[in-house]
Amino acid sequence: MKPMRTTIALAGRRWHRLIVGCVVASQLTSAATSASAAAQAPATPQTSTAPHASVVTKHQGVFNGKKVAYTATVGETVVPNAAGKPAARIVSTAYTADDVDRATRPVLFVCNGGPIGPSNPLHMLALGPRRLAIPPDLKADPSTFRVVDNVYTVLDLADIVFFDPASTGWSRVLDGVKPEEYYSVDADAQQMAAFVERWLDENGRTASPIYLLGESYATIRVPEAAKQLARLPKPILVDGMFLMGQAANQLEVNTRPYNILAPVVGLPSVAATAWYHNKIDRKGRTVYQVMDEAMRFGETEYLQALFRGNGALDEATRTKIANRLESLTGVSASYFLANNLRITRPTFQAELFRKEGLKLGSDDARYIGSASGPEPDAPPATESYKAILTYFRDELKVDRSDEYRRRQFPASGESPGGGGAWAYAAMASPFGDFPYTSSITEVMNKNPKFRVVVGSGIYDMKTTTGAAEYLVAQSGWPKDRVRISRYEGGHMAYTNESALKKFTDDVRSLVQGK
Repeated sequence: MKPMRTTIALAGRRWHRLIVGCVVASQLTSAATSASAAAQAPATPQTSTAPHASVVTKHQGVFNGKKVAYTATVGETVVPNAAGKPAARIVSTAYTADDVDRATRPVLFVCNGGPIGPSNPLHMLALGPRRLAIPPDLKADPSTFRVVDNVYTVLDLADIVFFDPASTGWSRVLDGVKPEEYYSVDADAQQMAAFVERWLDENGRTASPIYLLGESYATIRVPEAAKQLARLPKPILVDGMFLMGQAANQLEVNTRPYNILAPVVGLPSVAATAWYHNKIDRKGRTVYQVMDEAMRFGETEYLQALFRGNGALDEATRTKIANRLESLTGVSASYFLANNLRITRPTFQAELFRKEGLKLGSDDARYIGSASGPEPDAPPATESYKAILTYFRDELKVDRSDEYRRRQFPASGESPGGGGAWAYAAMASPFGDFPYTSSITEVMNKNPKFRVVVGSGIYDMKTTTGAAEYLVAQSGWPKDRVRISRYEGGHMAYTNESALKKFTDDVRSLVQGK
């Protein structure tokens, strides 16, 4: 194993456990990583098994109209902790094009959220060379889902590395290391940064342009990892970042009783969902026109009304606001009048079809199911996990007896802060900052080429388009270095094929510097 150029070290870290950490974790848990409670409970010890040799296979595919010969490598990378001691064995899957200039070809590192979960949703539904195709009929029998060539992936112009954090997939902490040592934003990001640094070293790719793509909670991991890479004695500067289903500003926009921003930034997604299900009068408007109308109302009359509060509003104004909300959400004005002119997204999921005894999906509100049944939007996530196991075995020829582990979350007492909460920030104080936006700013200031794309599914009830708009509006980032993109899907918008094409086109544009 080649020595690393340097060790990623973070000194003076103080762990933090706030109740909002629990709230954020619950908001960001993807259907991709929480398909069943049984899958969350480790069935085997979490420490590392014996090392496995890399499994290397050769393939060909046509991506974006270009024929590409490529190598798939399922390999292990031992990474150090912040103290420089070996701490985790990361099992990643890398797809690298053959017969190309490795020095100039970009490398895209990809990870899902949780915290913490493996990368199989993005791997098997969006960016891998093979994908599980989800039919447009949302009621289709999951047994009909089929693995097909993924003509949309970006292997035509970039190599792709899928990162599974320790305790997920086949990645594990080493013997003598407790899994909970990585149950914080800082340590989790340090693990990814160390992996990126070592993978680039060991594969001769230190000159390659580097891009990071994270989904959901990983939109917190990725900025922090990029910041740590930029702070190395020999800095590694990331060239671009894609935040899919962003959570970087969740502290500000999360649903809490007295947070008036939450119903405002959530309103466009709620309105889009009501439009989709024909619960409002469309009046010939597209879904995007309805969303834009909801955003304009939200940031003006609605926000002003919430700021003033019920006590300062006369009855005529309250009724006017409630009627407008009914026209945008499909929920009765009487509900809003009885609930301080607001509705939480989880309540909206239950309320829109309450009379019919149905509920909406939380990851993807296009899905409808029994109010007393399981999450109606779970099949794509559940089936992607099954599909990737078969894909690893049959196509990548991986033969492992250890469990490919789904979502892991600290049980009671296992986090650095205790009590089972993921440690989200470095200051154990109500006045502490969740500085994920400023982490991106720091990287942006250090690399003039660095750009950001923020993507959101318009039917996502967890990480909404309005929150993404608010993130960018408050960031102070130059307009020519950040772009927002909306997709007609949910949290994993790429399960919709038209959204997948737009998503991968956006990734391709980022990597091309457009």
